[in-house]
Amino acid sequence: MPAPLVRARYKEEPDDFEVEEVPAYEPSGSGDHLWLWLEKRGISTIDAVRHLARVLGRREREFGYAGLKDAQALTRQWVSIEHQDPAALEGLRLPHAAILRVTRHGNKLRAGHLHGNRFQIRLRGVDAAGLAALRANLDWLSSHGAPNGFGEQRFGKRGANLDKGLEILAHPDPGRIAAKMPRPVFRLLVSAVQSEVFNRVLAARIDRIDRILAGDVAWLHHNGACFRVEDPAREQPRCDAFEISPSGPLPGPHLLEARGEPGEIEAAAMAALGVSRDSFARLPTQSHPGVRRPLRVPVRDGSVEADPHGARVTFALPAGSYATAVLRELIADMPWFGGNGARGVQDPAQQPDAADPGAGPAAAAGDG
Repeated sequence: MPAPLVRARYKEEPDDFEVEEVPAYEPSGSGDHLWLWLEKRGISTIDAVRHLARVLGRREREFGYAGLKDAQALTRQWVSIEHQDPAALEGLRLPHAAILRVTRHGNKLRAGHLHGNRFQIRLRGVDAAGLAALRANLDWLSSHGAPNGFGEQRFGKRGANLDKGLEILAHPDPGRIAAKMPRPVFRLLVSAVQSEVFNRVLAARIDRIDRILAGDVAWLHHNGACFRVEDPAREQPRCDAFEISPSGPLPGPHLLEARGEPGEIEAAAMAALGVSRDSFARLPTQSHPGVRRPLRVPVRDGSVEADPHGARVTFALPAGSYATAVLRELIADMPWFGGNGARGVQDPAQQPDAADPGAGPAAAAGDG
């Protein structure tokens, strides 16, 4: 990074962390599904939908949304509901939420139906020198990309999701466990293990996330397709142009595996957790088939402005990427993803062993 990291505080209040969903498509204005542009403050997407379901007399599963947004934030996103009388929404009062716009569309909003999220984040306690450092480093990230790690919220409080996911994979009959819990919960717990494998691979390659190695599986940013690299010298110019990036594994039985040094790094990450492709093949209905995820993520529309409390940082990320991945490249003393997930592992420069259901890159809305 061209400038030192700054010391700052964030998320002291929900309004310090503002997220606006960028939909994959705009509602058409006609159809059987009402689409609600929902603003919420200080509560999760699930809690907001629960309140909506209660006041409208509907079931929670009837609502659709593209991704889960952070609770400790001010967020805006689309929520859909079929065959709902819009008159019931007039004057509707919700705790910590409001419906800003109502329109219609022909289908239910599904998980992953978003391009990404725009973030406006207040960093408190930043001085003039800090503003200059933030601008220099955010400009650098706009050119080179940010590490695409999963945020700590992926792993639950004190890494509980990761621990439970490992227990499921180690069980002689994971199908029995799956039968005793809601399917989204089961998927989330196992996805935490996939995420931890990816974070460990990312930590091992943190200084080379913009370098293509022999045996890499490269990620095409324009469509998410992957291919195995045979000639890294030929592909590196495409990586320099941000057309492609090296990828890491969200392991599963159908994963396209890396070879050579990248493959050795990925195998070591899985072995350290006691899992393998076969661990995921035993899961019911092949719920986690295995996919790739780019090691870096493009940071778009970045800016840094002075704020009465310090600085306001603005940027956009693709679906499934975490704002904390960018903040770790800007702010000093943030916990590092990788190692033991959400359980306190710091920057690998300081420690040698270096954060929505579904494991695909676009299945979650990141820190949104």
